[in-house]
Amino acid sequence: MASRLHEKYRKETIPALAKRFGYKNTMAVPRVSKVTLNIGLGEASQNVKLLDTAAIELGQIAGQKPVITRAKKSIANFKIRKGMPIGCMVTLRGERMYEFLDRLSAIVFPRVRDFKGLPPNSFDGRGNYTLGLKDQLVFPEIDYTRVDKIKGMNITITTTARSDEEGRELLKLLGVPFRAQGAA
Repeated sequence: MASRLHEKYRKETIPALAKRFGYKNTMAVPRVSKVTLNIGLGEASQNVKLLDTAAIELGQIAGQKPVITRAKKSIANFKIRKGMPIGCMVTLRGERMYEFLDRLSAIVFPRVRDFKGLPPNSFDGRGNYTLGLKDQLVFPEIDYTRVDKIKGMNITITTTARSDEEGRELLKLLGVPFRAQGAA
């Protein structure tokens, strides 16, 4: 069964984007290809237990088991050696991705304190959007009585859009709340 957001994409977003950017073929219309959630814990080099709890929480948020990320090279100032575990990440695709995006815009963003919308300029030049959350407690899946340390996370929404304008329009039509262009 297709999620609510996937149905909205098929019925409303594809025709709107095709009209706005003049696509003749519906397969050329930009779409969300994946959503990546990442928690970086540099202090996990001293305390490995932090990484275990972060992986459990990220698994609850995403609905699938996260992968432990390791350091690519040694950094002496941060006491990190090559191959040390320093974070965890999850890549969501397909229906799980649409379910997560739906929960993100409908449930999580309204729970963020003093939320005035996402900055519309956090695109990378190829239509992909990255946002950061300061704490994991805004997700309803997390039991705040069991949280020992507040951890932030990065969420990257990867699209097939060719430009930032197309990516911004795609996410706006999918219900991602962007801040007004003039507001700071």
